[in-house]
This record gives sequence, structure tokens and C-alpha cells, in this order.
Amino acid sequence: MITREELERREEAMLSPVAAKSARTRRLHPEPEHPYRTAFQRDRDRVIHCAAFRRLQYKTQVFVNHEGDYYRTRLTHSTEAAQIARTIARAMGLNEDLCEVLALSHDLGHTPFGHSGQDALDECMRERGGFEHNLQSLRVVALLERRYPEFPGLNLTWETQESIRKHDVKPDHPVEPDFRPEWGPLLEAEVVDIADSIAYDAHDIDDSVKAGLILEKDLEDIEIWRESVAEVRRRWPTLEGEMLVRQSVLRVINLEVSDLVTASLANMARLNLKSLEDVRAAKERVVGFSPEVTRKKRELQRFLFRNVYRHYRVVIMQEKAHKFIRELFHAYVSNTAQLPPRFQSWAKEVGVHRAVADYVAGMTDRYAQEEYRKLFYPFENIL
Repeated sequence: MITREELERREEAMLSPVAAKSARTRRLHPEPEHPYRTAFQRDRDRVIHCAAFRRLQYKTQVFVNHEGDYYRTRLTHSTEAAQIARTIARAMGLNEDLCEVLALSHDLGHTPFGHSGQDALDECMRERGGFEHNLQSLRVVALLERRYPEFPGLNLTWETQESIRKHDVKPDHPVEPDFRPEWGPLLEAEVVDIADSIAYDAHDIDDSVKAGLILEKDLEDIEIWRESVAEVRRRWPTLEGEMLVRQSVLRVINLEVSDLVTASLANMARLNLKSLEDVRAAKERVVGFSPEVTRKKRELQRFLFRNVYRHYRVVIMQEKAHKFIRELFHAYVSNTAQLPPRFQSWAKEVGVHRAVADYVAGMTDRYAQEEYRKLFYPFENIL
């Protein structure tokens, strides 16, 4: 048997000195260690088995699930981001298991209907601390999941929870003292931040072409896309249609990942990072693209914003989503007896508005639509 101790020894021997090591972790609620899984592997498994992770299957990325089974959901996006993050971590000598759990958990707190759902819920909560899906992901793993009799949440390691908290820090939501705001994030957390971005760049092209929001010729002005298509055609000169798009999307991912690894290792050398303490003390982000690929990536993202995220079909769904979320929220706040019993009890602990935000944020797209019909359509069956 390969024991946990052996896996920990392998980490110490094989990973970079700047990588997070599972033998050096801690949990808020102490537990016996597992005989053949490291702490970060247990974190990953707890995330995979939790209800919030399963619900990502029916939460929107860009396209609502009833528009087709082909399109990415939060679940498939998280899985793709995890694959990309593990590849980057392996090449850089970082902790793959920590990267995997961070990628799989980074959207656990996302609302139904993507970013428009988050924006609507943030509006509803503006006078009561607001709503931000990264903060909500931490609430999910620390409080809302109930799988163990000894403690609330999943009792993930402190390093995992800290990295979830620092996924996207905004000025109006500064990091709490418990998560050491003076410390820079772990390199594994930085990797996952960018793997998330690489994944959605690629799959939003793929899904948008499939949905007819954009055509292949619309992408011809984008430099990174032209380079990727040219590379594909050097190998398969006659390739066209869906296969050309798919192979070109793969080249976009590979170009971004390869550049990220090279540029990040150069940053580590330039900053003379020799230990985890050096990482914590770094005054700038270490993991990042070269200036050239940063420029190309921004051009692609501007294109996607103009032509996909602001496409009239997407905007119509965003406006409907705002309506769904706002009206659901205000209906539950006005009469908490409409909430399931668990959330009625939860409202007494954390306040009505926060409990309703927790409930609504946990809904899938489909469930939110069903609840909307039950609440507002007079002849809808409520069972």
C-alpha cells in the first residue's frame, strides 16, 4: 500500500520549494488523518461528493441548460478548469491536488443564471453586505454543506479555504484577519485563477459558434485565433467546419498554458522565490502571461464581451434572470413561511435576508424557474 506518509514524502521530494505541501496543513476542526489520502486529496473528495458540487450540473455558464445539453455548465467548466490547472501545476512543480480542489470548488457559491444572477442577488443584498459568489463559495464549504455530525461545512484545510477566499478579492470585500490579508496567495491559488480564465475563453468560443452567436469568420480578426487556425491547417490543410473550430480551440488553450508556464517560471526566478515564505511575502502576482500573450488574450476577451456576452439573445436571458432572482428574493423575504424548514431555522441564526440569499444562491437554473412558477403562476402545482 502507498500510504499517506509516502505521498507526503513524495511531495517534499518532488515538488518545488515554493509549492504548498499537504503535510503542513491544518483544519479548523481537528480530525484523524486518512491512511492513504493526503489532506488536499480529502478536500477534493469532499467537494466532489457534496450537494453544491452536484448542483453545478444545472447552473448556467453562458447558456441556460434548457437551451441544449451540449453547452458548458458550471460543472463542466469547473472540470475543464481543474484539468488545465493540474497541467500547469505539474509543469511548474506545484501541488496538483490543491489546484484540483480549488478549481472544482471555485464556483460552488455561484447563483443560478450565471453572472446576471449574481448581480441581481448583489442588488437585493446591497444594504446588508452584498453578495459575491467567491465569498459564497466559502460559506458553502464552511457553513452551508451539512455532511458531518461533528461540524458544519466540509472542514476543508485552512489553506484550501484561504485560497477560495482569495480567488478574487475586491476592495469592498477585504480579506478577513482569519485569512491573513497581509499574505500573498499561494501559487496554486494564482494558477487556478488563471486556469479559470483560460477555460472560459476556450469553451465560450466553442459554445458560441455551436449556438450560432458568432461565425468562424467573425474570429478572423483575433490574432490568437488566427495563429491557432494556422497551426491546425499546417497539419491538416483541408480541415473545415466544426473539427477546425475544435482543434483551433485546443490550440488556444495550449498556447495560453505554455506561455503561462514559461512566463511564471521566469517570474519566480526574477523574484528569487525560494520558499513558501517568499511566496507569502511577494508584492506582485507571480503566475501570469507574457506581455505579448496578455495583449492577445485581452483582444479575445474584448471580442467575446462585445459579440457573445452582449449578444441580444444572451442579454434577453440576463434580463429574465434578473427578474427571476429579484422576485424570488423579495417573495421569500416578505414571507419566510414559504422557505423550506431548514432555511426558516437558518433565518433565525443569520437573519432573514442572508438566509434567503443562501437559499436562492443554491438553486439550479431549473429549480429557480420551477419555484418562480410555483410562487407566481396561480394554477401551478406546488408539489
